[in-house]
Amino acid sequence: MSIRTYEADLFESSRGRLEAIAYRLLGSAGDAEDAVQDAYLRWHAADRERIETPEAWLTKVLTNLCLNRLTSARARRETYVGQWLPEPVLAGDRMLGPADTAEQRESVSIAVLTLMERLSPNERVVYVLREAFGYAHREIAEILDLTESNCQQIHRRAKQHLTADRARTQVDAAAARKVVEEFLAAALSGDTEPLVRLLTADAVSVADGGARVPARRSPVIGALGIARYLRGLFRPSPAKRAHAGGSVALHAAVVNGGPAVVVAVGERIAGVICLDATPDGVGALHLQVNPDKLERITRQWAAAGPHRPLAQLW
Repeated sequence: MSIRTYEADLFESSRGRLEAIAYRLLGSAGDAEDAVQDAYLRWHAADRERIETPEAWLTKVLTNLCLNRLTSARARRETYVGQWLPEPVLAGDRMLGPADTAEQRESVSIAVLTLMERLSPNERVVYVLREAFGYAHREIAEILDLTESNCQQIHRRAKQHLTADRARTQVDAAAARKVVEEFLAAALSGDTEPLVRLLTADAVSVADGGARVPARRSPVIGALGIARYLRGLFRPSPAKRAHAGGSVALHAAVVNGGPAVVVAVGERIAGVICLDATPDGVGALHLQVNPDKLERITRQWAAAGPHRPLAQLW
């Protein structure tokens, strides 16, 4: 094996971990892939004889690339039309990275990825590297050029922002299907009462259309308000049939570690509704309908098919 081949293989062996870090930092699988590719270009151009620990070097380079992207992303999101939500990915996608601990699973949930938008870039890096990948504060401090004590303070602040929420219920495919079945039975009943019983009193629904698809531009708060909103959303009409461009199939799936409704029109994913399942009921709904954020999951869904829907609409 040539030196060049060895170094390329060394990078490829780290690609999955780097993508998982970048996805948690950026909330976008596409941006994560781009950041990792930029890291590869830096690796290819570097004087590798001077790199003592490739894993640490690659992590630092990737982190700095993501910090730059986070800064520009914040500016873009100030002019984003409507609500911004992360890009959803199916169970089994390497973007999700390690899922052995509750902290690792939680760090990639749609709910927490959304909450991480409130953190400063450094807070987000420290939280992700510490909670999801087990980096020591000393290692994170070296990556960010901070003192170890400063890194510890940043970690405490980040956890305070993110762990004040109610606990989520961890689910496997069977449990996710049950949650989705109950949700769809309530949503398609034509009555608000079953949905109100399923949701927590302070539930929140957020939709992201990205100005590409009509979507509510402000959150819906409270069980009754969400139940009424969903009743209208699932009510058939000629306009909805025309807009969908075909029969709409509703499927159960595990997305970002939680139960989700996958809305499919033929082989195209038209939407993903992530359900934040808590011991008290569904505490949040995250509706992703922006086509730009559904390209990867559409490819994943097609590759994993065929799928049997739980329900058909319109």
